[in-house]
Amino acid sequence: MNDILQRLDRLRTKLQDDDFLHGRGLGNEVNISIFCYEPEDEMVVRHFVAQTVADSSVKCNLIERNLYRIFLSICEDEGIMDEIAGIEAEDGRDYMLENLQRTADNKMFVQKMQYDNHKIGDVLLLTGIGEVYPFMRVHALLEAIQPKFSDIPVVVMYPGKFDGRNLKLFNRFEPNSYYRAFNII
Repeated sequence: MNDILQRLDRLRTKLQDDDFLHGRGLGNEVNISIFCYEPEDEMVVRHFVAQTVADSSVKCNLIERNLYRIFLSICEDEGIMDEIAGIEAEDGRDYMLENLQRTADNKMFVQKMQYDNHKIGDVLLLTGIGEVYPFMRVHALLEAIQPKFSDIPVVVMYPGKFDGRNLKLFNRFEPNSYYRAFNII
């Protein structure tokens, strides 16, 4: 437990760092960072996010986007929320998953995350990564958000491992390649 608290303290400091907020030292790379943590630390991380987003003394503007809540919002907008269980029961899990992934695609997620007037000091904080699996895969979403959020840092709160090239959700699923991000801590 102590390790995650120390790492979260370091993250809080990093989020307020002027060089981080301005994307300095990245060598023209996109400003996407991954904060990996052990899946069993999920509740500690959620508490940290809630407190940090609400803390007015934090010297950045944290814009939290919970991918699971976005997914549910897309399903509601499309009017399919009440139909999902029936589709799964009638046509099977794979069919339901395939249709949901087509309906709630990367473009719709990016559209829901977007906000007007990005400014220096904003940090897009992506949460709910484990909750939204398998409906959304973060490596694919990161590709899609690059053009829309290239002017501000993006931090992914990731329950799993990232070795600088591969994301391994919950430390157990087959890794997916994504090489344009950096480990923030």
